[in-house]
Parts: sequence; C-alpha cells; structure tokens
Amino acid sequence: MESSIYQIIWNHWHPHPEVVIGLTLIQFSYIFIVGRYNRYANYGQEVVASQIMAFTSGIIIIAVCLLSPLHYISDNYLFSAHMLQHVLLTLLAPPLLIFGIPDWAITKFLGIPFLSHIMRVLTYPLVAFVSFNLTFSIWHMPQLYHYSVSFHWIHIVEHSMFIVTATMMWWPIASRSRQLPKLTYPLRIIYLFFLSIAQIIVFGMITFSTNPLYDWYINAPRIFGISAMLDQQLGGIIMKVGGGGVFLTLLVIIFLKWYKSEQNETTGLSGQEKDVFR
Repeated sequence: MESSIYQIIWNHWHPHPEVVIGLTLIQFSYIFIVGRYNRYANYGQEVVASQIMAFTSGIIIIAVCLLSPLHYISDNYLFSAHMLQHVLLTLLAPPLLIFGIPDWAITKFLGIPFLSHIMRVLTYPLVAFVSFNLTFSIWHMPQLYHYSVSFHWIHIVEHSMFIVTATMMWWPIASRSRQLPKLTYPLRIIYLFFLSIAQIIVFGMITFSTNPLYDWYINAPRIFGISAMLDQQLGGIIMKVGGGGVFLTLLVIIFLKWYKSEQNETTGLSGQEKDVFR
C-alpha cells in the first residue's frame, strides 16, 4: 500500500495550463527580446550565454516547483515540502531571473515614464524589504495558509505574490542595471543582515510550537514516517536555514569583495603618490 502511494506521488506531475502557458510566454518573450535580430537589441551590448542560461534556469526552477511531484507532495502530504517549494521560488529563481535580464532591456523598459516610476518605487530597498517579509509572514498565518492549499486560485495568488515580492527584495542585491543599480557594499551588508533575521518570528512560531499549527497537514496521510509535528519543525528549519544560509553566505562574500575593492583603491592611490614624488 505504501509503495503504491510513493509510485502515485513520483509519477504525479501537474501540467496546470496557466503555469505552462505563463512560463512559456515569459521564456519565449525573453528569447525574442534578447534575440540577435530583435530591433530593441541594438544597444552595443550583446547578451552573454551565462545570462540566457541564468534566466532559463530561473524559469525551469519555477516550473519544477509548480509542475513536478514536489508540488503534489507539498499540497497533499508535507508542510516541509511546501517550505522547500517556497525557498526555491523566493531565494533561487528570482536572482537568476534578474541576472539574466540585460541592462539595455531594462533601460528600454524604463524609457516609459509610468513604468519607470513604478519600478523605482518597487525596487526601493525599504519598500522591497517590507513587501517581501510582510507577504511571506502573512501567508504563513494558519488560517490564510489553509485557504491557499484549499483553493487553487488562492494558491496561484500566493505563489505569484511570493515571486514578485522576492524579485523586488533581490533587486537591491542582484541588479545589473545602471539606472536601477544595486546598493553599495556597506548598504548591501546591512540589507542582507536584516534579511537574515527578518523571518525569526515566523520561524519561531512554526519551529517551536508545541502543537501542529496547520490542520491541512494534521489530517494529511503520513508518508516517509514523518509525523505532523516533525514535518512542521522540518519546514521551519528549511525556511530559516535556507534563507539565513543564503543571506549570511552572501553577506560574507560581499564583505570580502568590499575589502578587496578598498585594498585595490588603496594600492592604486599609493601607486599614484609614488609617481608624484618621483
């Protein structure tokens, strides 16, 4: 009986038409926009292969999250699988999408005054920070969470909000645009530090609760020998370790880059001073 359940799970793909059509349109629109023969691509900058690979990888990750057995497991069996899905949708896919968008495409987009104003507001660090963390926290309230897994259209809204606000959140760190640039090194470090601690309340509520919070998973069939309580705790750990690990790792990397840039500037200045006194 248990083996038949596993077989059903691993063979259960969700070809939701709205997801397939939406992601296909986005990918083909991207290829068209950055294509060699597109009239908008004449900005003296070519799109490198790594950018195309990054954007396409971001689309593939979203597709895997929403169409693969992971989606079925997260909807019907495990809260922890749902948290893994959310980590991939918010922490991995958005920065890949941002990296894949060439600067000239953003410049063209920002040439429309109305859209330019909206983008500048949405990617403003404080707005992006609050929007993502507030959205993520509210959707994990037990009652609202129950609605999201009970009604497909609400689930679509939830995941769409996660992806959009996560893209906003990542912009000040991952932007490659000269008109909407990333933050300076010290501000990126501060931003990442607060991101790493922003979800502590939600993490604590989920991980250290003495009872399962989500009725949907309390009543779900148990698989892999994981109890509802352990499943919830694993979900909280995945959320915190995934987010905190990514943000703190980036914080260290950016600090080292900042240190290296300061050293290079100091070395360059010392060299100029030597030339002056020769």
